[in-house]
Amino acid sequence: MVWVPWGPQKTDWLTWLQTPNASPKMSLEWLVAWGWSLDGLRDCIATGIQSVRDCDTTAVVTVACLLVLFVWYCYHVGREQPRPYVSVNALMQGPDANGLQNGFVYCQSPECVRCSHNGGLNQKLYHNLQEYAKRYSWSGMGRIHKGIREQGRYLSSRPCIQKPEVFFLPDLPTAPYFSRDAQKHDVELLERNFQTILCEFETLYKAFSNCSLPQGWKMNSTPSGEWVTFYLVNQGVCVPRNCRKCPRTYRLLGSLRTCIGNNVFGNACISVLSPGTVITEHYGPTNIRIRCHLGLKTPGGCELVVGGEPQCWAEGRCLLFDDSFLHTAFHEGSAEDGPRVVFMVDLWHPNVAAAERQALDFIFAPGR
Repeated sequence: MVWVPWGPQKTDWLTWLQTPNASPKMSLEWLVAWGWSLDGLRDCIATGIQSVRDCDTTAVVTVACLLVLFVWYCYHVGREQPRPYVSVNALMQGPDANGLQNGFVYCQSPECVRCSHNGGLNQKLYHNLQEYAKRYSWSGMGRIHKGIREQGRYLSSRPCIQKPEVFFLPDLPTAPYFSRDAQKHDVELLERNFQTILCEFETLYKAFSNCSLPQGWKMNSTPSGEWVTFYLVNQGVCVPRNCRKCPRTYRLLGSLRTCIGNNVFGNACISVLSPGTVITEHYGPTNIRIRCHLGLKTPGGCELVVGGEPQCWAEGRCLLFDDSFLHTAFHEGSAEDGPRVVFMVDLWHPNVAAAERQALDFIFAPGR
């Protein structure tokens, strides 16, 4: 026996459903009008069982597991409170930052990733990368992931000519010096504002006649001579008191497209070498940046040597180099020549992608 509908055929019911005057009562009567036999019920159950048999059980379980994991992930991420990050401009508006002594940032935490040289550094960096990817995306993180995973090997096996002390990003084109076109916009902007930066330096430098080391200047260790620096941004942290003394130079930093200002590898300062000064050969912390020197005062007898290649500064011109190479600088001029003065700012390496820059700012955020 098979079930047979009572009442109109299918086409008649479709016509009835499209009738605007059809009522819920008539719809109920239509449903009741259908009768089911035991054979029909048996066929329906058999069809359902066969459908389940035809389905791949492993695939169903996998999809269910993925769905559960996705729901858990959304719940877990939604519960987290985002960590606040303060921009350099925001710091400039507030009171002087903690840890600033004589215009220089002294690390107050043994956990500082910039100053850590222990076995736990790689784990700390990988944790920061995972946290970033969880909040944003793993897309474009291949080189950073590779660099962190094999950081110990990279830092220990690098040739002596280039050996960054903290972080090495693999597969970046490498050279001791870069052409001006590497960051053309920022180079031209700095050079157009040469006189502005020079005037603010000369105003600052007049204070040296009143005391040995004016407030805001930092004395650096050298085997001979004197090397002093005046930081506007030090290791990604704005120095508010110093920035207020050089307002036009500070505003200029905000106009640079590739200035590193939000991680510990970013610096901007005025660097002064007195005659007879030699800076000990050393490596920078990373290869993700290009160090830019804008010559303000460049007497004869001054040289920068990067990776064994010497170069001379020129007033009003930018010199770009990779400070992860072994480098040194010296001033062999006489006292009558006066100091060598450059405005130094760290720019992104041109081959570090935008997504990588954002991730590196997060991973190496000051104080992280």
